[in-house]
Amino acid sequence: MKKSSFAAMVLGTVSGVLFALGMCMTMILEWEAFDLGVKLGCTGIVLGAATVLMWRKMEHKAPLRITGKGVLTVLIAAAGALALGIGMCLSMVWGRLVPGVLVGGAGILLLLCLVPVVKGLK
Repeated sequence: MKKSSFAAMVLGTVSGVLFALGMCMTMILEWEAFDLGVKLGCTGIVLGAATVLMWRKMEHKAPLRITGKGVLTVLIAAAGALALGIGMCLSMVWGRLVPGVLVGGAGILLLLCLVPVVKGLK
């Protein structure tokens, strides 16, 4: 395994755990850690962006270009992940099974919409 891949794997895992823990801290009211959760979630996002930039530099790849397709992909992915997470919280934390399954299912459908957006249809 190359150094760049290993570094990206470790930093990506750390940023994902920070983001996920931060989101749990904001969504689970019993923890009473909303402010800290927002800070941890933002730290995870920043670390994830830094990981992508660092990996591209170590691999000697060109900087990322912002395109309409890229922005659409990120928006669909974010909306799908948020809907799936909110559906899970509705069903597992707040005891609202039917709305949780419906919202989570909508999130899964949004995430499935990423395949034609990224790969295209043939």
